Amino acid sequence: MVAEKETLLGKSLSELQEIAKDNKWPKFVAKQISEWLYKKDISSIEEMSNISKKVRSFLTDNYVIGLKKPVNVQTSVDGTKKYLYTAQGNNFIEVAYIPDRERATLCVSTQVGCKMGCKFCMTGKQGFQSNLSAGDIINQILSLPERHKLTNIVYMGMGEPFDNYDEVMKSIEIITSEWGFAMSPRRITVSTIGVMPAMMDFLENSEAHLAVSLHSAIAEDRLRIMPVQKTHPLQNIINTLKTYDFSGQRRVSFEYIMFKGFNDKAEHVKELTKLLHGLQCRVNLIRFHKTPGFEFEGSDRKSMEWFRDELTKNHITTTIRASRGEDIFAACGLLSTKEKNKK
Repeated sequence: MVAEKETLLGKSLSELQEIAKDNKWPKFVAKQISEWLYKKDISSIEEMSNISKKVRSFLTDNYVIGLKKPVNVQTSVDGTKKYLYTAQGNNFIEVAYIPDRERATLCVSTQVGCKMGCKFCMTGKQGFQSNLSAGDIINQILSLPERHKLTNIVYMGMGEPFDNYDEVMKSIEIITSEWGFAMSPRRITVSTIGVMPAMMDFLENSEAHLAVSLHSAIAEDRLRIMPVQKTHPLQNIINTLKTYDFSGQRRVSFEYIMFKGFNDKAEHVKELTKLLHGLQCRVNLIRFHKTPGFEFEGSDRKSMEWFRDELTKNHITTTIRASRGEDIFAACGLLSTKEKNKK
């Protein structure tokens, strides 16, 4: 049986240097390979024209670049595009591309499905199939037809990023390093429901922004919709965040999906204000998108505006996030490949 070739995409500079060292190549060859992988549009090793034929031949015999183009795309009436990519184990992942005037944001996935079981999320309802490798995550960017238009990357697609911490951090290293995409970490946001201690490690070892899925400041209510509350209580997460300085360019924000009658009343404003007191942050209010099989209804626009204004009066910067891609199930909480994975 012929051994399966290893994938180059997703390898860090240090890993490429190890390959060069093992094969007694000059050290600079690793940098050359990384530049071809992450800075230039190539589809084959043979296109690495400034690398010796001997090295290219070895790489061709033992490696593939590993680029996988999307297998399907849906386009929303608002311009949002949802791309479908293959993943290991004959699975699929979905990725949302969101153009907005001078910004173009890619919402990347980190897992096939999700273990966390949040009661309002289609990905959570799908269950967990597998983690994505750093190469799988980077492929979502490099294989995107609009790659060169991207200004921002958000880890808010399928999966809990900090449940796949090592591969997520490796992908961020590739995106932000000079030898990789050289993108500012201030253009990257990682969203989590509050998995510790990975969240703390992220804050220590990255300069990217953090977004925390909150959805209720009342512990028992949050537990009802987010099982993670039992393992990682919200108060512990907030206490940890208050030990960090967010007064500079780095930002922490809270995602707050609004459910009619569940988390949109005066008592919820009061508890949220008390919880976030003393923490420099932003709250993003998100409309719940009604889907079959979920018990909740979304708060109406008037309630959301009232909630925003009340939090603002309490000196908490609050915005209502525009809903994008709802008609193609690309909006917040709607990504799922459960049915496609079965086929």
